[in-house]
Amino acid sequence: MPPRLQLFFAMKSQNKKRKPKKTKPALDFFAEAGLLKRVKRSGWWVAGIKNPESVADHSFRCAVIAHYIAHMEKTPPYEAVMMALFNDIHEARINDLHKMGHFYIDFKEAEKKVFQDQMENLDIGVQKDLRQLRDKYDKQQTLASLIARDADILECLLQAKEYHQDGHTKAKIFLKRAPSFLRTKSAKKLWKQLQTWDSSLWWQNVVKFER
Repeated sequence: MPPRLQLFFAMKSQNKKRKPKKTKPALDFFAEAGLLKRVKRSGWWVAGIKNPESVADHSFRCAVIAHYIAHMEKTPPYEAVMMALFNDIHEARINDLHKMGHFYIDFKEAEKKVFQDQMENLDIGVQKDLRQLRDKYDKQQTLASLIARDADILECLLQAKEYHQDGHTKAKIFLKRAPSFLRTKSAKKLWKQLQTWDSSLWWQNVVKFER
């Protein structure tokens, strides 16, 4: 067989072996992430709030807060924002579990198992990125991971303050212990301001009421 023909058949065989990139796993992952819009943050039920925020609500504002804290800490925001955004992705499959549930169930191990399964069929680049971010977040040894964790805590404190000012008196208990877990100077500074902050004033300052 002529060399050129051999090369043609070799390339044809090689192309058959190459699997085209599949987009279905990506769409499945997007749909799964969408479930977080309906998964409720269960700790607020304990505080008597019948229709609390969703996990997606929480994750979005966590990412916003992480971005801001990163700039306050003078560090690139990408890793902190992405950690904050994807921190609760596993809850699409196993829901959110309040602290009483954590006392009886090893939820951390379930989180790890779910995350591994979620990553299995995704694009290799996406897998690598999210696995690295998850590993850094869990170890809590980098500034970005500390910022992401602080953003998670601060978002909960912010939400508790808002619920409390809206008349949910039991939400106040969330404001007592959580602040002691804040690590960055910027998050602690924001918490100090939050204690005397009125959650309704921002929009009253925007809207001009006419007499």
